[in-house]
Amino acid sequence: MTLTIRNMVCDRCKRVVREELEKLGLTVNHITLGEVTIAELPAPITRDTIRTMLQANGFDLVDDKKQSLVEHMKVLLINEIQHLKGERLPTENYSTFLERKLGYEYSYMSGLFSANEQYTVEKYVIALKIEKVKEWLRYDELTLSEMAWRLGYSSVQHLSNQFKNVTGQTPGHFRKAALVERHSLDKVLQNEPMKE
Repeated sequence: MTLTIRNMVCDRCKRVVREELEKLGLTVNHITLGEVTIAELPAPITRDTIRTMLQANGFDLVDDKKQSLVEHMKVLLINEIQHLKGERLPTENYSTFLERKLGYEYSYMSGLFSANEQYTVEKYVIALKIEKVKEWLRYDELTLSEMAWRLGYSSVQHLSNQFKNVTGQTPGHFRKAALVERHSLDKVLQNEPMKE
């Protein structure tokens, strides 16, 4: 049985979900971001039992196939942008990447994403990239040129302009600031209205 789980965004999330499912007496056969394969549910355990446990830990069980597709889109983008998995071909944009990985037309997936998340795929990609840049700036790991290259920006100026549009600060000012505001990936655009 495969479960789609919302808000699994990192390896710690996978560990917590695995541990909690095992506490319920379930056998976890395979786990990836956003998805867990378990053996059949033993009699006293129901999907509602699992949902309650997941919600208590900041996750949720996704029952709807359309929501499940949206979660798969988010996981692919998080893996590609935050974890730099490198599954996207060098000449491939994110829409083509999602089409190739999920087998649906991008226009369908994009509309579904916007309807479920209240913001566009493009805005989500930008938010993930900016969170990655914040991480790198906070730990002073890379130059802006290296960041732009790793995240597929056409130039340092493009990265800097987008960063300032999202955060209100230049990357240089952000790097020097004593307090670095970062967002957890499951809340990267929460409560922000979708802009055209």
